Amino acid sequence: MPLKRDDKNLEFLFKAILQLEDIDECYDFFEDLCTVQELRSLSQRIVVAKMLSEKSVYTDIVNETGASTATISRVNRSLQYGCDGYDKIFERLKASEDV
Repeated sequence: MPLKRDDKNLEFLFKAILQLEDIDECYDFFEDLCTVQELRSLSQRIVVAKMLSEKSVYTDIVNETGASTATISRVNRSLQYGCDGYDKIFERLKASEDV
């Protein structure tokens, strides 16, 4: 189910994230906001998405990330049928590496 674009709490969270200026601020903010397990889960998902976008096979992704096949399938569905959020970020990350 897609997020509601008029959810005031989510909007506040996203606006707060957009105020972060560097990696150190990200570490501080997310360490305050999330549990260690939540951060590990989020970081695992984005690595899974990156590997899927690079056409890695499930067994390689499981071995490298420790993600379950269920998690990999969920991320794969987001890549195929989602809002292209992963793709946008990967393109920007790649462009920033070229600088």
